[in-house]
Amino acid sequence: MRPNYTEIKSQEQLMQVMSQPSEKPLRRIAFHGVNFREMPEQALGHQYRECIFLACQLPHGFKSRLTDSLVFPDMGELFRFQTELYTADTLYEGYEVGQPETIEKCFDGRVYKHYLERGKQSTDIKETLARTLHDHSISNALHHFLDNYRETDIVGVMGGHGMKRTDEHYKRIANISKALTERGKLMISGGGPGAMEATHLGAWMAGRSDNELSEAFSMLADAPCFSDTSWLDSAMHVRERFPQTCGYESVGIPTWLYGHEPSTPLATRIAKYFDNSIREDGILTIAKGGIIFSPGSAGTLQEIFQDAVQNHYLSFGFASPMVFMDKEYWQSEVPVYPLILDLVSKGRYKNLILAISDDCDEIVEEIMRFTPPCGKG
Repeated sequence: MRPNYTEIKSQEQLMQVMSQPSEKPLRRIAFHGVNFREMPEQALGHQYRECIFLACQLPHGFKSRLTDSLVFPDMGELFRFQTELYTADTLYEGYEVGQPETIEKCFDGRVYKHYLERGKQSTDIKETLARTLHDHSISNALHHFLDNYRETDIVGVMGGHGMKRTDEHYKRIANISKALTERGKLMISGGGPGAMEATHLGAWMAGRSDNELSEAFSMLADAPCFSDTSWLDSAMHVRERFPQTCGYESVGIPTWLYGHEPSTPLATRIAKYFDNSIREDGILTIAKGGIIFSPGSAGTLQEIFQDAVQNHYLSFGFASPMVFMDKEYWQSEVPVYPLILDLVSKGRYKNLILAISDDCDEIVEEIMRFTPPCGKG
C-alpha cells in the first residue's frame, strides 16, 4: 500500500522539509499555501515526485523540478484553500457589532454575494473548479480535526432552522448538548440558526452553571428569529460575556446555498461548504455516536430517512442511535416514528436503534449508553 501524503501547512514546516538532504527526491508531500519564494535556492535544490502544491508561491523554474506532481493555482481570496476549519473570527472577519450592514463587507458576506452573482448552479468551469477545490480543502480540514475524537463520540442534532430562541425546544436542545459536551461528546449540526444554533450554544456553555445558561437564553431572547436585525450581534454578545476558556468544541457545518441563514458564531469550528449535498451527507456520515432529531420540517424529514438507510445497510460498519425528541410531534403531528416502527416490524428496515422521549436526561442517557459492536468506533 502506498504511503499517505505528508501535509505541509506552514512556513516552519516548509523550512524543515527544505533542510532535508537533496540526494533523494521529496515524495508524496502535499504543500498547502506555503511560499517557496522565501527560500528559492533550497526549493530549487530538490526534486519532487508525486507531490501536490495547493495555492503555493513558486519560484521561477520550479516546475522543471517536478515529476508526476500536481500544481493548483491560487483561485482568489474568496476561494482560498483552507488548511484549518473556519471560526467565527475568520468567517465574520470585517463584521462590526452594532452595524448589521457590515455583514455584506465581512468575509462570509463577500463570498455569499459572489456566489449569488455567479449563480448557485454556475456553469463557468473556473468558478465550479474553485468551489470544488475549496470544499475539498474544507473536508480535508474537517477530517483532520475529527481525528482528535473517537468516531462514536461525535453526535449530531437535526431540527428546524426556524425554531425561535425563546422556544422550549431550543432550550431543551441546548441543555442536552451542554450535558453531552460535558460528558465528552463532540456536538455537530448544520451550523445555522434554530435547533442548530441551540446545539452550539449548549456546547459553548459546557462547564458553566445552569444560571449562566439561563442568562445566555435571556441575552438571545431579544432577537428570537434569525431574520431579526440583532440576531448575530446577540450571539456575539454571548461569546463576549462567556468566553470559551474550558476547551470545549463543537462543529457547525453550514452552506452558502442557504447563505441567507447566518452561520452561528457559537460553533467553535465551522466547516462551510458551497455544495450542500456534500455538507448534508457529511453530517450524517460523521455522527456515528448518534443523531438527535428535534422538530423540523422537510429538511429534517429527509435527514431522518437518509440516516435510516445508512443504519439499515450498516454503511459505516455499524448502526448508530436515532433519538427523537418530542413524542407529540413525531408520533402525532408528523407521525414519522410510528411509520418507522411499522417498517421495522415488516422487515423493511433492519438494524435501527430507535428511541423517543420528552425528557432531556433520558435523551442524554440514550446517547451515552450506546456501545458499538466490538472493535468498532
